[in-house]
Amino acid sequence: MKNYVLTCLLLLLYTLVHAQTPDKSFTADDLIIQKVSDHVYNHITYLKTQSFGKVACNGMIVFDGNEAVIFDTPVDDATSEKVIRWVEDSLHCKVKAVVATHFHEDCVGGLKAFHDHGIASYATNKTIAFDKEHKFPVPQKGFDNKLDLKVGNKAVVAAFYGEGHTRDNVIGYFPSEKVMFGGCLIKELNATKGNLADANEEAWPATVTKIKAQYTDVKFVIPGHGKIGDAALLDYTVKLFSDGK
Repeated sequence: MKNYVLTCLLLLLYTLVHAQTPDKSFTADDLIIQKVSDHVYNHITYLKTQSFGKVACNGMIVFDGNEAVIFDTPVDDATSEKVIRWVEDSLHCKVKAVVATHFHEDCVGGLKAFHDHGIASYATNKTIAFDKEHKFPVPQKGFDNKLDLKVGNKAVVAAFYGEGHTRDNVIGYFPSEKVMFGGCLIKELNATKGNLADANEEAWPATVTKIKAQYTDVKFVIPGHGKIGDAALLDYTVKLFSDGK
């Protein structure tokens, strides 16, 4: 009887220890990869801009089984190569797709590295048109309002809910872990309005309000720039662009 109880306790201990995926975060001068939840990581790279200086830019990595999907490329091909290698070496996964959440360089700047690896790239048809117009790297496969993908056995979604930061901005969502990649449509707490060159400020609050209503169970929200939070980032973004109206 004692041996049986001991065996059960050891099995329980083993389950608790191995219940969560080990943290395999990575830090270098030009790249940070940090764990968000068991099957989600945030990649951070740095874009040099004239208006805002050196800007930290977020992206999302989701994985299951031996597959991964990435939202937004790092800012250049060399850093994209590092992220692809990290996914392969640390997560033991193959990147099956990369999704650009809008047409700006902080979403597509490192696209060539993905194409060189034979990785499919996706974006809205609007994003593809805008990237061609601005002579930025162009994603391969277009969609209109929603993209449904599988990563391993789990669903991952990209969806357009309206204009805001740009006319083509989408968000990514990983339902199994309730993690949202808001991209530049969503602001970190206490952020300023940021780059408004291609924005629709009037539509912005309504767009984010639709997103909040759709994803009432969200636990983690990754903004395009800055610190990860929860649904409070959605509320803050709505307030930021509603004030003064």
